[in-house]
Amino acid sequence: MKIANVVTTIVLVMIINLLFYQLSNSSNTQGHGLETDRPTRHRIKVDSIEEIDMETIVAQESRHRTDSEYQARRNNAVTEAVMHTEPSVVSINVIKTQVVRRSTNPFDNPFFGFFHYRPYRREVQSIGSGFIYNEDGYIVTNAHVVEGATEIKVILNDGSQHEAEITGKDSVLDIAVLQIDHSGYLPVINLGDSEDLILGETTIAIGNPYAFLIKDSKPSVSVGVVSAINRNFSQDSGGKIYQGMVQTDAAINPGNSGGPLINILGEAIGMNTFIFSESGGSIGVGFAIPINRVKMITEEIIEYGRRRQIWFGFRIQDLNPMIASYLQLEDLNGVIVSYVDDNSPAVAAGLRRGDIIVRINQHQINNANEAEIATLEFSIGDEIELEIIRNTRGEIIRFPAVESQ
Repeated sequence: MKIANVVTTIVLVMIINLLFYQLSNSSNTQGHGLETDRPTRHRIKVDSIEEIDMETIVAQESRHRTDSEYQARRNNAVTEAVMHTEPSVVSINVIKTQVVRRSTNPFDNPFFGFFHYRPYRREVQSIGSGFIYNEDGYIVTNAHVVEGATEIKVILNDGSQHEAEITGKDSVLDIAVLQIDHSGYLPVINLGDSEDLILGETTIAIGNPYAFLIKDSKPSVSVGVVSAINRNFSQDSGGKIYQGMVQTDAAINPGNSGGPLINILGEAIGMNTFIFSESGGSIGVGFAIPINRVKMITEEIIEYGRRRQIWFGFRIQDLNPMIASYLQLEDLNGVIVSYVDDNSPAVAAGLRRGDIIVRINQHQINNANEAEIATLEFSIGDEIELEIIRNTRGEIIRFPAVESQ
């Protein structure tokens, strides 16, 4: 009995140990499965999100970089110059009254000579361009744009409209100064130096051709080069004198008159004025008044309300072979003084009838046209220096520029 009890006890212990062993293995196996499966699934999920985010970021950065490089390639010196100058350019709408004659003959028959033409008035609209000269609301344009105007409206780049008054004008040199009443900020144009032009350098003509027809205050732009400088023209039928003009092949169209011609730095080097054309449209031969002349006249008009005329007190004419031979001149270069006012500053300085003028200040004089050009930019108070030839000897005469009485 004792042996049987011992054996039974040993068997029970073995069975119990075996059960505990199996339970322990099962628990460990399940525990290890949880510990390995969960972190593995979590890591795969996190890695997948990171991978997707990185691809998106790289794609966005690449697209942004491509757009920036594309924009950088599109922007250049011309677009930069236009961007800085465009706000300074204005449209000018002018109402003028014209007097026309209308026949009272209902049959319009030339044999009925007793019918008369009765004058009547009509209002016509014209357009032009200009640019903001300073913060006091002064606008510069061509005189021919506003001559005869009964109403002038200036439209700024932001679309706002302002009534304008003519401060003053020089009809001969075709420059006019307007003023608007504007209390806010005005984008003033940058002024360059027309004495420092380079033949072939880039030019940009900015203006508002047909601005009121297309109802848009934003200017249009055309690009070209300085085709020539110091182009001179005879006095036109309207009494205007265009001397020392800047020639450009940048397109200048109707409505561009008075707008700025700028260089690649965004500086105004001239004021667009007229074109050569058989059709009325641009054929690439346009002319601008040099900006230095525009500045000089504008400043005088702003200060005095007009362009003060200089009294020179003498007249000149071109030389001819007979005169040159009589005066023993070597060539026909220069002009001869044909008349001198006895009370003029020139006489007081020593100028005499028969003197040959070969230089006026820094301008060499070969003919009467060049002499006229040399005097265009004088202002009251300037010193006029003449180099003359008298009795085959050279002399220098100086006298002040005084206002005509």
